[in-house]
Amino acid sequence: MTGRSPARLLAPLALVAVAVALYVVVTSDSGDGASNGTSGSPRPAATVTPVATRERARKRRTYTVQAGDTPSAIAEKTGVSLEDLLAANPDADPTALSPGQKLKLPAK
Repeated sequence: MTGRSPARLLAPLALVAVAVALYVVVTSDSGDGASNGTSGSPRPAATVTPVATRERARKRRTYTVQAGDTPSAIAEKTGVSLEDLLAANPDADPTALSPGQKLKLPAK
């Protein structure tokens, strides 16, 4: 092994050490830095449903006007009454809707 640089052996070992350290950091369950000795116990699962539900509800509260849409057709498509749709959008002119315009939808 004369003439070989020690870096040829140390570089792959360093790469493996970094990969192991990264794995340990990523899979560590004490995200707040506090260790309470319960690393083997399962953590409660995070709930994503409320945020996703809120985002879906937010998306349903608006309607993007398509070409040829009328206020009554929009009310029928979205399942709200025409009066409630017009009351939720006092600034929108029902006779001059333009494609791409966003209308607020009242809660059902």
